[in-house]
Amino acid sequence: MPLSNTQYDEIIRTYDARQLRNKREQEKKLRYAYQKIPRLREIDDAIASCSVAQAKKMLGGDALALSDLKAQIANYRAEKQELLTRYDFPDDYFEPSYTCRDCKDTGFIDGKRCHCFRQAAIDLIYAQSNLKEILIKENFSTFSFEYYSDTQVNPATGLTSLETAKDAVAKCKDFIRHFDDEFSNLYFYGDTGIGKTFLSNCVAKELMDSGHSVIYFTAFQLFDILSKGVFEKDEDAVAAHRNIFTCDLLIIDDLGTELANSFTTSQLFLCLNERILRKKSTVISTNLGMTQLADIYSERILSRISSYYTLIKLFGDDIRILKRNR
Repeated sequence: MPLSNTQYDEIIRTYDARQLRNKREQEKKLRYAYQKIPRLREIDDAIASCSVAQAKKMLGGDALALSDLKAQIANYRAEKQELLTRYDFPDDYFEPSYTCRDCKDTGFIDGKRCHCFRQAAIDLIYAQSNLKEILIKENFSTFSFEYYSDTQVNPATGLTSLETAKDAVAKCKDFIRHFDDEFSNLYFYGDTGIGKTFLSNCVAKELMDSGHSVIYFTAFQLFDILSKGVFEKDEDAVAAHRNIFTCDLLIIDDLGTELANSFTTSQLFLCLNERILRKKSTVISTNLGMTQLADIYSERILSRISSYYTLIKLFGDDIRILKRNR
């Protein structure tokens, strides 16, 4: 994710603070262990002393110094482990408690940004905490089929509302399962209140949990960011604009609710086309069917979506109304 210098420094400060906190926690645990088991301090001092002594021997040409050092340290460590067990300390007592065990709170793995760093960039720029709070309530574990009728049939497909919903969930899970090895996109459409945004959030939750960078926008928010990237040249606006094209998954919710004009049409095409060229997946939810999509935007946008997106039409009663009436 492209970041401005200010944004990058802010994230690095967060990692520095984590490392400092980890170090202080380790020192606190060590002091406690020394207090409970004084012999542990003696062992650590002995390890330091023998390391220095054997290093001098190695510099003096002693070929056995290194193997002797390894043997001594192994004996000391075995004694430490025995003491910890005897005094009911857990085996991993001296292991650091990392926020991210993959990068050990450095933000990098083999010189590349860790998945936690990439998501930190998303969180910083787009206030994804709002989305995260929603995802606690809206995910596959809370998704329910009880609001989809098993008698209401779509004459176009011959499937009931329930069968359609189950098929949609299956396609979402297949999209997630093959996310890293098959480029694909999702287009949810249908009437208001039938679960399009909920399913988008389910997909977002699964991919964020697996370390992918996810950006969620309503259509209005998306076009606001795109306009700032075009007309405002400050560093943060440019970085935010670029991130739309580079995140692993972009979610555009309620497409068609914004004020459509020539600018939004051109920017939507640019966004969708650029992400297709980069093989970056996009999920769109909207009330617009294919004919309406072409009428409001353009045949070019319809062509891109028809060619590169899995179309998922949901139908049924408004779930919000059903919940209120229960």
